Amino acid sequence: MADTKTVETEPEKQPRSVRVVLLALMITMMLAMLDNMIVGTAMPTIVGELGGLEHLSWVVTAYTLATAASTPLWGKLGDMYGRKGAFMTSIVIFLIGSALSGMAQNMGELIGFRAIQGLGAGGLMVGVMAIIGDLIPPRERGKYQGMMAGVMALAMIGGPLVGGTITDNWGWRWSFYINLPLGVVSLALISAVLHLPKKRAQARIDYLGAALLTVGITSIVLVTTWGGSEYAWSSARIMELIAIGVASLIGFVFWQTRAAEPIVPLHIFRSRNFTLMSLIGFVTGFVMFGATLFLPLYQQSVQGASATNSGLLLLPMLGAMLVTSMVAGRVTTNSGKYKIFPVVGSVAMVIGLYLLSTMDTGTSRLTSGVFMAVVGLGMGCLMQITMLVAQNSVEMKDMGVASSSTTLFRTLGSSFGVAIMGALFNSRVQDVMSERAGALGSKVTEQSAQLDAASLAKLPAVAREAYQHAVSAGTHSAFLLGAAVAVVALVAAVFVKEVPLKGAGPAKDGEKPADGTAETQPPLVDAI
Repeated sequence: MADTKTVETEPEKQPRSVRVVLLALMITMMLAMLDNMIVGTAMPTIVGELGGLEHLSWVVTAYTLATAASTPLWGKLGDMYGRKGAFMTSIVIFLIGSALSGMAQNMGELIGFRAIQGLGAGGLMVGVMAIIGDLIPPRERGKYQGMMAGVMALAMIGGPLVGGTITDNWGWRWSFYINLPLGVVSLALISAVLHLPKKRAQARIDYLGAALLTVGITSIVLVTTWGGSEYAWSSARIMELIAIGVASLIGFVFWQTRAAEPIVPLHIFRSRNFTLMSLIGFVTGFVMFGATLFLPLYQQSVQGASATNSGLLLLPMLGAMLVTSMVAGRVTTNSGKYKIFPVVGSVAMVIGLYLLSTMDTGTSRLTSGVFMAVVGLGMGCLMQITMLVAQNSVEMKDMGVASSSTTLFRTLGSSFGVAIMGALFNSRVQDVMSERAGALGSKVTEQSAQLDAASLAKLPAVAREAYQHAVSAGTHSAFLLGAAVAVVALVAAVFVKEVPLKGAGPAKDGEKPADGTAETQPPLVDAI
């Protein structure tokens, strides 16, 4: 146990070194989370200059597809060939895609360059989580949860504000160029300070498995993106995509049992905790991105809030998430206990979403803020704990695929959440508009059930009042569905087994940790 001895004899080196590396990782995490939110704010300006309104959705879809499809591959590459090299490569690809996107001359180029950017983005979050998993034992990892939650909250609140400021003052191209200086700083710090053991796997990359997984994930994301908007849910195109996706994923699972170096080793799902955390991560993604989509819409359309500060409208939820995540991390570090947090978090999420579903045209901002805070409390208990427990449930050699699989399930959950909650919301809005405003109501929402502030202001008073009631009804249905889905996370949380966190000290005499995990995780901090 030479590594352990090194850490004990150099107590001052660990905190300083870890903080420098974490600074670089947090910058990279910020890059991954900020991008879509900044670009989303700039999209009207981009369309105004480049044209191609009919291809607008592909600017986001191309990025999302590439990110989701490449996430498992980056995790596996890090496990096989070394975490540092894979992580730095993903940053470089992301920066190249950002630079090219900023130089795009038409919508077709922008879509292609966004796909390159998304390809790199798939490795950013995975790299951050896997490197933290390498450097810091799970028992100590809770200390840094607040930092990660803080970055996520800052990105969600600041993204739209930064995007609007950059677009108004520097032009939309800088919404991509802003990534370059941040990325270069991150690369320089990681290159100079982070030193992890180098790896070189003898087995070849599982190309067939990668292809099957990519086709399966792409089909799923396209179904959730196009279903109910570009194509009807019962259309031939959607049915074809579902068939292709299901067939590809079945083929992928079958092949993973035979591949020499599988992209996603199926044995990691033998751990009950890992499987449950993947399920909870999916539900958290489903609920979180649905909430961040519909809450600003409700507050702008029904409560008359300003669209300019739309990110600030989520402050009660994100603030509660940040504080709770810090508390959960500290308690986990001090006690080594964590099961209480998925259970409490799931209960709070169910209650909070149900409360949000009760909002109507008379709900005050204070009341809705309290409801959002309850949801944020639940998310704060779940966001980082799911990754921590998932990583604690696998061996060190599978840290990358564990991180990427957990991230992928959360990403897929967000795709399903936005699609299904969005379809339910749109349907309800159109029904209520028809009931309250007749033919005029149907005409108002025939293009989209989500009206911007300018369109809403132009409506006749009768149609505007009908739309406010319609949005209230739509959010009621969407959040009620979210509450029902969150019950799945609660059931999963109840069955989580409290396995001692690695690095929490030796087990009692004759006692082996459950779930097949190693007794302790050799710290790698001294490798910095």
